[in-house]
Amino acid sequence: MARHASPVQSLLVDDRFDGDVYAHEPLSRHTTYRIGGPARFFVRANSVGALTGLVDVCAAEGTPWVVLGRGSNVLVADAGFAGVAIVLGRDFRTLRFDDDRFIVGAGASLSAVVQEAFKRAIGGFEFAVGTPGTVGGALRMNAGTADEWIGQRVVSVTTYRPGRGLARRRGDEISWGYRASSFAADEVILECELAAEAADPYRVRDKMEGNLARRKGCQPLSEPTCGSVFKNPEGGSAGRLIEGAGCKGAEVGGAKVSELHGNFIVNRGGATAADVRALMEQVRAAVLASAGIELVPEVRMLGFDEDFPSARGADEAFGDECARGAAGGTSAGTGASVASTAGSAPSTGERGTPSADAAAGETAGEAGALSTGEGRDEDGRRG
Repeated sequence: MARHASPVQSLLVDDRFDGDVYAHEPLSRHTTYRIGGPARFFVRANSVGALTGLVDVCAAEGTPWVVLGRGSNVLVADAGFAGVAIVLGRDFRTLRFDDDRFIVGAGASLSAVVQEAFKRAIGGFEFAVGTPGTVGGALRMNAGTADEWIGQRVVSVTTYRPGRGLARRRGDEISWGYRASSFAADEVILECELAAEAADPYRVRDKMEGNLARRKGCQPLSEPTCGSVFKNPEGGSAGRLIEGAGCKGAEVGGAKVSELHGNFIVNRGGATAADVRALMEQVRAAVLASAGIELVPEVRMLGFDEDFPSARGADEAFGDECARGAAGGTSAGTGASVASTAGSAPSTGERGTPSADAAAGETAGEAGALSTGEGRDEDGRRG
């Protein structure tokens, strides 16, 4: 090791470090958008010791770090992320059933829990069908529908914060809100217990198949996307507002507002983060002009110098472009944790057993490009 190596570099090149380390790894390989420049280091931490040691050193040194999950619900800047992008590896991907609950590592896929629930005739997880994102991301974003969300099923959660150590809290000690939870930005979710209740297996299957069919009918499952781009305003639907503003089909470079659902921006091929961000600005300005409502981004921004700008005062031409139907044919800081609740990028190649996937009505193609996987209905509402 060079004499002037930083503490982070020294840790990552140590043979005792239990993880996989990649320098200058393109994050486009690890996001569902297939967009994003390189991270200074991309690290798969395989044990609690490796993870806690890494975030402690990053925090002490002032090195930006982020838990990336499966790479959905995040837009990575074209310049990349000048810090450490962390995914949870081996020891965080456990899933077991014990008496009346699931005990799940935060790095396990939510689809694996759904499949196990299906096999055991357990209800309450149907809302998550077709969403192979991580359990940790689902908890942070409180994945769910208007009637059901994962926070309702949480018995306990174990987390780690640099400087504060491990903590285990009951589910009712955590605040669960719309697309939100009360976990701190630098708090890493490690494991949780989820309540399990027996149910009619035929009812479980029917509900899963119905939920998946609705998504297939109104969401761009076959194209790269981060999932829903904007949060729904109180009592409304972002998708409907965007459609009402004439933005369906609007384009900037390789980014396009989906014709199926206005609250999805798809990567048509070769889209850059700058394309997506510019299109987001156009959509927000158009909705503000047409409905007087300022949409709030749901997608997390990683590696950008500034937060997403307010639509107020934006160039009026943005709205005009959306009205024509086609345009040209939150930054994560130190210790930020990007919730990622959608399908994994192809590079991960992780799925449940084929038989369980088939039983739950999922295919690899459907799962790989789903939305943020938060169990929205066809209008993207969550309540």
